[in-house]
Amino acid sequence: MARRRQATRLQRTLGSLGERFEQWADNPWRRLSVLTIAPLLGFLLGTAISSVAGVLGQLDPIMALVVVLGSEAMIRLRRQLSAAEEPRSSVVMGCLDFTRIGFLYGLFLEAFKLI
Repeated sequence: MARRRQATRLQRTLGSLGERFEQWADNPWRRLSVLTIAPLLGFLLGTAISSVAGVLGQLDPIMALVVVLGSEAMIRLRRQLSAAEEPRSSVVMGCLDFTRIGFLYGLFLEAFKLI
């Protein structure tokens, strides 16, 4: 027999975190600011990963694998979220997409610096 988790205050708060974020981002300016910050954070993450991999030099194949796995994980997470939600546009989906775009842009920019 499967045990049900106890409905603690922390469990309820974490369970409703996505809904609360969606309600907070209903304001167009907040939505715009969150969707503007997302690609910048992705770009920062992309340049940081490529810089660390370039400095260490020995981990190039491993870091390439980590980057590909991370990108694929973001794509699969988006598919699962889009299948679970209603068809309206979501801030979380937009943040995930824009973070991935910024991440890949940072990687490509670092790659062009090497040419």
